[in-house]
Amino acid sequence: MVAGRNFWIFTWFGIMLMGLLAFGASIYWGLETNWKNLDELVRGLGTIVVSTGMLLLLYGVATGFAQVLLVVALICFVLAFILGRKYDDSRKAKPAPPDDEPRVGA
Repeated sequence: MVAGRNFWIFTWFGIMLMGLLAFGASIYWGLETNWKNLDELVRGLGTIVVSTGMLLLLYGVATGFAQVLLVVALICFVLAFILGRKYDDSRKAKPAPPDDEPRVGA
């Protein structure tokens, strides 16, 4: 028995809704940016998978499958971290161009 089970079920359904919204938004954004946002896509998928696994555990059905889903979600989040670390040079901050005029008061 889980204390506050109904509260946790409601919470995980909310997290699943946020994951679905993030996944949908990342698909739309991926179409616009030639899929340069794969980390966001995998993160949204991981959120959906982890919330599904937790809901299955809270309802007490298919607990073995729920544990597999939690491991898959962990893999999704690690993969999203790895994909997010690989970015091109256009996302790096570029140094400001030098001033042609001397600064006053410096």
